[in-house]
Parts: sequence; structure tokens; C-alpha cells
Amino acid sequence: MLQRLFEIIQERKTSPPAGSYTARLFAAGEDEIVKKVGEEAVEVILAAKGQGDARVVEEVADLFYHALVLLAARGLTLADVEAELERRHSGKG
Repeated sequence: MLQRLFEIIQERKTSPPAGSYTARLFAAGEDEIVKKVGEEAVEVILAAKGQGDARVVEEVADLFYHALVLLAARGLTLADVEAELERRHSGKG
């Protein structure tokens, strides 16, 4: 699912449809995207401190989405993150 979501995000970047939240984020620029990642990270923390598991899942989903938008904005891919995780798992990091 993360790969499919990332593909949709990339589509919104290259062919921004009218009214798309993702397209608006790209248009606002990287600073706005970074701000949203930070806001979502804080919301994950707040949810974990007493808002219940369902809310934690919702906020982590929002964080994942905004992190994927940031990757796309910087020309990075989900595969780049996966490669880093693999590197760490292999004991080379």
C-alpha cells in the first residue's frame, strides 16, 4: 500500500489535478511540506499519550503520507528508504 500511495503522490506532483491536497502541498513548496511532517509527528506523540490506539494509527498514517510527499518533493523514493533500512538490517550501519 505504501508503494501505491507513493505512486499516487508522484502522479499528483507531475500532473496536479485541480483541488488536490497533494498538489497544493507541492505548490506550497518544501518548507510547507516539512512543516506538515513536523505537525504530524507531534500529533503522533499526542495520540500515543492518551488518545487510544485507533487515533495513533490514524496519526501514523498521516505522518507516513506527509513523509512520502516530502520524499517525492526532494526527488527521493520509497526504495531509497527501503535501501537504508536494508543497509541497517544487514549490520553495515
